[in-house]
Amino acid sequence: MTRSTLFVPGSRPDMIAKAAASQADAVCLDLEDSVAPAEKPSSRAHVVRALRDLDFGIRLRMVRVNALDTPFAYRDIVDVVEGAAGRVDALMVPKVASARDVWFVDTLLAQIEAHLGLGAPIGVHAQVESAAGYVNLAAIASAGPRLRSLIFGPGDFAASMHMPSTGIGEFDENDAFYPGHRFHAVMLAIVAAARANGLQCVDGPYGQYTDAAGFERSCRIARVMGFDGKQCIHPSQLAAANEVFSPSEQEVAHAMAVVQAVSDAAAAGKGAAVHDGKMIDAASLRMARTILDRVEQRR
Repeated sequence: MTRSTLFVPGSRPDMIAKAAASQADAVCLDLEDSVAPAEKPSSRAHVVRALRDLDFGIRLRMVRVNALDTPFAYRDIVDVVEGAAGRVDALMVPKVASARDVWFVDTLLAQIEAHLGLGAPIGVHAQVESAAGYVNLAAIASAGPRLRSLIFGPGDFAASMHMPSTGIGEFDENDAFYPGHRFHAVMLAIVAAARANGLQCVDGPYGQYTDAAGFERSCRIARVMGFDGKQCIHPSQLAAANEVFSPSEQEVAHAMAVVQAVSDAAAAGKGAAVHDGKMIDAASLRMARTILDRVEQRR
């Protein structure tokens, strides 16, 4: 389970080396928004060199390619995957608008893998950050077995929807005019589409990285909506993301107690269980097991 994904510009080899040794669960070497058009080719070479030379430990090695409607995407995929020769775990595809986008990347990766004789398939993580992506979520989430997660992109989504916003994923004066969370609908839809298809779901970045309290609040909102983790644009955000998206000691203790209460009731031939003065049903047991499953996945 990926709690934290640290973005690092592909144009900055010095930052990539630090990210490879960070607290992140996944490191995403970015070739898209953080890299100027003139630096795209040289950044691909930096990314390939880093993947081949650096030890990322147990961290997921991910590369974000450029959007498929740009002249950079196919070269990103071919040059990086072939150049890194088996050292790319996943590609993040931005601005996914339809299932066709996932199919294109899937087909291209399959051909490269066959050419290189690679074994394990490279995963695809789809960023949903447009009106089209939102309305096509069901088709995107079921586009193929290579898909690993759905990721919310708040900045581009706000632009696509013509929502006024002064930052990326941040809380600003515009939020006061809406009686609720402005991104609630799309975020919940992403979680539902991911869960229905056995995928992870990751919340997008919080642009004001010096605002620790705002970042933590953003993480906690995403966590209670069901997200598995958060994209981070600065190493200072990693500790908070890892903590928020890990079950607390209290959550684990409660989950274990619920499971034990159900087991004790079954052993006693009782059809219902009670814990802490509350009736426990099948839904309670399923919720408890999701907590314990998350703990097991971290081992």
